[in-house]
Amino acid sequence: MPRRGAAKIRKTEPDPIYKNRLVAKLINRAMRDGKKSVVEKEVYEAFELLKEEGEDPIKVFSQAMENIKPSMEVRPRRIGGAAYQVPMQVRGSRKESLAIRWLVAATRLRTNSEYKKFSLKLAAELKDAAKGEGGAVKKKLDMEKVAEANRAFAHFKW
Repeated sequence: MPRRGAAKIRKTEPDPIYKNRLVAKLINRAMRDGKKSVVEKEVYEAFELLKEEGEDPIKVFSQAMENIKPSMEVRPRRIGGAAYQVPMQVRGSRKESLAIRWLVAATRLRTNSEYKKFSLKLAAELKDAAKGEGGAVKKKLDMEKVAEANRAFAHFKW
């Protein structure tokens, strides 16, 4: 059955402390089992850790997001019975959601003995991402590399 119109895009309310929409999206994405207050505490704790090191947490966060946001991605397209990986530009809202998803995933994958808490891992991942390093940035570079490798199929985009 076909869809009835496009899905309504809902606006995310900015978070209460930093009044930042992306921070609110990060909190919502990192949340597990609906426990928002737990993750809120952890995210703000990570931002406090950045502040203690003499850095502006929002600047570090926005710089990290800029370094994680992908510009190209590949999408499968079936043509003549074969599925081609066609490179395409990433839309603005999708850039943000992919970046936040990768940031949370990379934070959870960090398994250093010194970092047990999510807040410590997040602070470290944000610092790395702001410098252009870390798991989330690596994920972005890998995706763009695949898109570049499949440039031959770009003419299937239409």
